[in-house]
Amino acid sequence: MRLPRLLPAVAALLILAQALPAQIPDTFENLQVLPRDIARPQLTAIMRNFTQALGVRCEYCHVPRPAEPGQPARGGGGLNLNFASDERPEKRKARFMLRMTDSLNRVVLASMPNRRDPAVSVTCITCHRMMPVPTTIENVLVETTARAGVDSAIARYRMLRGDMVSGVFDFSERPVAEVAGQLADQGRHAEAVKLLEMLQEFYPNSVNIDFQIAETQLRAGNRDAGIARLRAVLTKNPNDRRAPARLRALGVEP
Repeated sequence: MRLPRLLPAVAALLILAQALPAQIPDTFENLQVLPRDIARPQLTAIMRNFTQALGVRCEYCHVPRPAEPGQPARGGGGLNLNFASDERPEKRKARFMLRMTDSLNRVVLASMPNRRDPAVSVTCITCHRMMPVPTTIENVLVETTARAGVDSAIARYRMLRGDMVSGVFDFSERPVAEVAGQLADQGRHAEAVKLLEMLQEFYPNSVNIDFQIAETQLRAGNRDAGIARLRAVLTKNPNDRRAPARLRALGVEP
């Protein structure tokens, strides 16, 4: 299967890409999706795009060759990889994803009524966003908290927020607030508050975060901490109607 129209869509993101280490051969074997006569610089750029879009290295899809007798295995950029091998399932999946992307861009999106000009195309980064498996920031927080704890989830959030291109993930208040709400519903109030306090570093003027922290503290039985946060809401926005009503319900004057 040859996909001549695939290359412009992929290569458009690769004009500034530099070559990978000189481990890539001059001639290629077992190309099943990309054109068999593809130029080495173009293939190199496409491979680099894969690694950047998924946040992986070449060996994610390609198996290393056995070390020669008496020679240690090479690592890092000097890995001697068997690019022709189909041993890794990730490589076989990559071919499927290439065909799917080509079909979306060339057939499905091409038939969209009133399509934008210039046209919007699907690339690896559209879904993967530097992750081997496509996900959302909500899932990253939930899965990391479950696997390694809320501190690790916060560290992961900071790393992604610092490294990702703006807009690739949803870094508005909503995703973190939703995950914090889920934690609170599970009785994990301290973890929910930690997430919300981290979020407030990026949105210091948000009264919604203060109000959610207040409710979480109150649900945890931390009355004084909850009242303090409700007062913080009024300090930032004296016209907020939720905080006075909540304070009165607690028997406290606003």
